[in-house]
Amino acid sequence: MPLTMVRSGETVTIRKITGKDEIRQHLAELGFVVDGSVTVVSEMAGSLILQVKDSRIALDKTMANRIQV
Repeated sequence: MPLTMVRSGETVTIRKITGKDEIRQHLAELGFVVDGSVTVVSEMAGSLILQVKDSRIALDKTMANRIQV
């Protein structure tokens, strides 16, 4: 399922990242890698606040939909 379906407070494992090579590379640079874990901190104004490793990152729903968990 896409990352946008995960509720706040849940920690999930990334299974697949879709999109063009540039988009997948950009997400990988932010820490979104297959078999990595991500926690949904909150959802505000159509964006997700995510905890990846030791960083908090905001992604819009379009980008978050590319991350399958």
